[in-house]
Amino acid sequence: MPVPAINFGPLLEATRPDWEARLRELFTRQQFILGPQVSGFEAEFATATGADHVVGVGNGTDAIQLALRAADINGEVLTTALTAPFTGIGILGAGCTIRFADIDPETLQIDPADAGNRLRKKTAAVVPVHLYGQPCNIAAIRKLGLPVMQDACQAHGATAGGKALTAWSPMVAYSFYPTKNLGCLGDGGAVVTNSARLAAKLRELRDGGRRGGQVTFVRGINSRLDEMHACYLRAFLLKLGEWNEDRRRTARLYDEGLRDVDGVRLIRRTDESVCHLYVIRAKRRDKLRAFLSSKGIGSGIHYPVPLHLHPTYRECGQKRGDLPVAEKASREIISLPLWPYLPESAAMEVVQAVRGFYGA
Repeated sequence: MPVPAINFGPLLEATRPDWEARLRELFTRQQFILGPQVSGFEAEFATATGADHVVGVGNGTDAIQLALRAADINGEVLTTALTAPFTGIGILGAGCTIRFADIDPETLQIDPADAGNRLRKKTAAVVPVHLYGQPCNIAAIRKLGLPVMQDACQAHGATAGGKALTAWSPMVAYSFYPTKNLGCLGDGGAVVTNSARLAAKLRELRDGGRRGGQVTFVRGINSRLDEMHACYLRAFLLKLGEWNEDRRRTARLYDEGLRDVDGVRLIRRTDESVCHLYVIRAKRRDKLRAFLSSKGIGSGIHYPVPLHLHPTYRECGQKRGDLPVAEKASREIISLPLWPYLPESAAMEVVQAVRGFYGA
């Protein structure tokens, strides 16, 4: 049977009564911007993440930008070369320059030792990414001695070292893009913090620099989480823990089925991973993708080009060969189908297809 890379249908059906009730309430009230659905979601997501404050914004990119601006970060920001391009776009949007560190070949997370070697006098902050739902070595990143702002756009529900992510930095950025562990049906994002001062500043910045009226006080942007998206997010949040466990179950099935395949290299995870994506390193990656497609099995590449090789980031001054681990990994990685309610039979079909391709 066809196995898509992701399937939203089961998630929507499992939560239909809740989001339908919230939509009816929204249409009755007819307050579509910064109303009770957003404030309700902010309070509920704060509880879920162990934080004191959540500020909903338009998308994860703006969450990164606004967090850096709220922290008054100016200068160069160091981040991983293997991540979505929007991590870098958020950094540039905050008026900062950017530089990239290489990755750990076993986890594909930012390598703290390499990051430390790339620090310069003008490096003002570090933005580590919890890639694929796997917490990076945030404790080691903290020891670099610079301000930290975490990109947790793929890590909804994850902890690090047994602690909430907010225990490791003043602010944490999230995305609610539809494919995320906690997604809406469009763009959305949030910044999570324990600081009332930073939360107030973020609310001002997201609303054009206003403070509840029609006068603008600072150079803000227009980036507000939508009330309609909040209806879905509140319904989906109730299922987040269950869905993350379902992702882990499927990831374990893949681990068991692919561990002995010559041509496949598994990515090391900890028990704190929420398994946003299931990524392997594969020989003849592109031919494997074509083979899977011929069997009706979807796949993806997250991400095919490390950021220092994107034309947008040319001014970082880093060129091909400067970040060899990320460059090699980007030629090998492939994301296999992973979503809540993925049938075990479908996961085993994927395993058998990969094994068949390599003659295992």
